[in-house]
Amino acid sequence: MITLGISAYFHDSSAAICKDGIIIAAVQEERLSRIKNDASFPIQAIKCCLKKCNIKISDIDAIVFYDKPMLKFERILETYYHVAPKGFLSFLKSIPIWFDQKLFIKQNIYKSLLEIEYFDKKNTPILFTEHHLSHAASSFFTSPFEKSAILTVDGVGEWATASLGIGDGNQISFLKELHFPDSVGLLYSSFTYFLGFKVNSGEYKMMGLAPFGDPEMAETIHFENLIRTEILNIHENGSIKLNQSYFKYLTSLKMIHIKRWEKLFQLKLRNADSDINQSHCNLAFAIQKITEEIVLKMAQHLAEITQCENICLAGGVALNCVSNGKLQKAQIFKSIYIQAAAGDAGGAIGAALAGYHIFFNKPRKTLPFFNPYLGPSFSQNNLIENLNDSNLSSIEVYDNKTLICKKTAQFIQEGKVVAWFQGEMEFGPRALGNRSIIANPSFPNMQNIINLKIKKREAFRPFAPAVLEEDAANYFNMHFSSPYMLMVSDIKETLRINIKKEKEISIIDKLNTPRSEFQSITHVDFSARVQTVSQENNPLFYELLNHVKLQTGHGMLINTSMNVRGEPMVCSPEEAYQFFKKTKVDVLVIENYIFIKHEKSA
Repeated sequence: MITLGISAYFHDSSAAICKDGIIIAAVQEERLSRIKNDASFPIQAIKCCLKKCNIKISDIDAIVFYDKPMLKFERILETYYHVAPKGFLSFLKSIPIWFDQKLFIKQNIYKSLLEIEYFDKKNTPILFTEHHLSHAASSFFTSPFEKSAILTVDGVGEWATASLGIGDGNQISFLKELHFPDSVGLLYSSFTYFLGFKVNSGEYKMMGLAPFGDPEMAETIHFENLIRTEILNIHENGSIKLNQSYFKYLTSLKMIHIKRWEKLFQLKLRNADSDINQSHCNLAFAIQKITEEIVLKMAQHLAEITQCENICLAGGVALNCVSNGKLQKAQIFKSIYIQAAAGDAGGAIGAALAGYHIFFNKPRKTLPFFNPYLGPSFSQNNLIENLNDSNLSSIEVYDNKTLICKKTAQFIQEGKVVAWFQGEMEFGPRALGNRSIIANPSFPNMQNIINLKIKKREAFRPFAPAVLEEDAANYFNMHFSSPYMLMVSDIKETLRINIKKEKEISIIDKLNTPRSEFQSITHVDFSARVQTVSQENNPLFYELLNHVKLQTGHGMLINTSMNVRGEPMVCSPEEAYQFFKKTKVDVLVIENYIFIKHEKSA
């Protein structure tokens, strides 16, 4: 049995194909359209999945959309009714979009798929799952657990903004829900907006900024108290109540009442291109700390009402790897699982699996790990002729992957930055070793080199270490796997450099102050967003790390996505080569080919 899952029309549209309970293809539309966080109907992603699986639309038993548009429309109409006459202009702007795309989604899906190829609509039904069921299914049905508690936290689905549930076999049940307009995700996104980052894509930037805040400063403590007393109430079970007088998402297309926030925090709305100061960092720290507290309270309550020893996390807030790390450290649950694409892109996976298991009541097969390498791969035929510019680089060709790994490890040891392109593209927001920029984390200035000269992004943005799973405990305070780069752990005390605390120090000075033997992956609070790599989850990347260990003494790499600021991760060899041409990357490895930039081009 084959089901096609679709996520569309909000952000991070995607498509996924499930065959007999296993996801065999999944692609985000942005990787093909080249529009960051593309929200449009994922027609290219669907074509890509069909091609990868070598199937036709007529082979699909059901198409499953990741939420229920009519229920969401009901929430929107009811909201406008309760706030009327406020919100009239917002209503006029949003309703035409609903009538054009979202309200008649079934017809739009059939129309779009018929543009790909003809099929009999009578034989291919379209099903709809609730948004949080898609999230929950994406995590639980890809987890190794036969039974598990499930915590889903995001902005908003139809009505739910957080849900507490339980998965057992091939079924999922929800026990409690937090409803719109009270939302942890919208709360976090509001601070993202106020601090000058883009909603629904810049939340991880604010998370990366938070450690630069000083928890001991009076301003930070004041910010935290203001949030707790003016912005929201937090209950013991983790549910929250937002003070809507500070928010505008009920009545307009904006998130917040800007003037009220500026008056409350005595801080101006930050422009996206303006400098970041200590107050911005302190505010980011305050809301990050409060978000962690909320998630921990929800998880504790979920453990009490389910008596489960396992938990699956889903929804956009589950991409907050700092919060995930705190949950792991709290040991509320014995085991934690987070699917690689926990946000809306992963809704396509959840929809496909929910259709298979819940609607068709098919039994579940639990696997030891979820394979996130679900995108397209590319033939090496004519690669040199199509890509190489002899004025830019020279080429080396190797017969096997072991030689490729050895040579790449040598470049890493020399301090070169390598763009590494292999096999099937990753699904989800993180590069996991197939479309990656890699480098030696022990080079102190490597963070600045990659951020400023290659990715062209903010200097404070941290990099994740990819480390051999069996070696992770040698470097980090962790005794668990983190294959999808969704857990933060502290670096070992023995590897840290003692820092004399200075009250008046700039963000850049903090960034450049030596902190550990692996400076480029150690955040200012001595943490790191770790990816553990095993033979099972990525054999080639694992082999590369072993050769890096032989060359450098450490099986660890900086691993970040192959893209520049504002662009999606590369998908094709042509895009990888264009990235190589326009950035300061030294070496590009595509399958068995190595492109080495001439010195004058570097």
